[in-house]
Amino acid sequence: MTDNPRPIRPDDVIPPHGASSIQARQLIKDAALMLPNLIKLVGRLLKDPRVPRRSKVALGMAAAYVVSPIDLVPEFIPVFGWADDVLFILFAIDSLIERSGPEVVAEHWDGPGDLLAMIREVTGVTRNIIPKRLSQALDRISG
Repeated sequence: MTDNPRPIRPDDVIPPHGASSIQARQLIKDAALMLPNLIKLVGRLLKDPRVPRRSKVALGMAAAYVVSPIDLVPEFIPVFGWADDVLFILFAIDSLIERSGPEVVAEHWDGPGDLLAMIREVTGVTRNIIPKRLSQALDRISG
């Protein structure tokens, strides 16, 4: 008998003990793979004259917030310190994609279609996390 566990196959049931670390690694891997396509998409949408200017400004404001030393949650608080930055950026990207329209987004998207759906799903989650009043205020800014 060997000490090395056999590799996990696609049809295997993953025990709960290792499930969270495997899921976390897969999420990090997926995020790393989608990041270049997302950056290209956002860059192209920012250059496209059909995209509402207010959505572009909102993304710029979110980026300025991220680099600003002033935060709603101080950076020295583990996890929560950078979570607000991530949420603002994701909300602004979601708003930019949503207000651009599906045709414009599809025109500028290079990656696989299911990856765009995943990006929309991930960025859309921010609408459920951010307090409703803040979400409404950000929506007014972005268009």
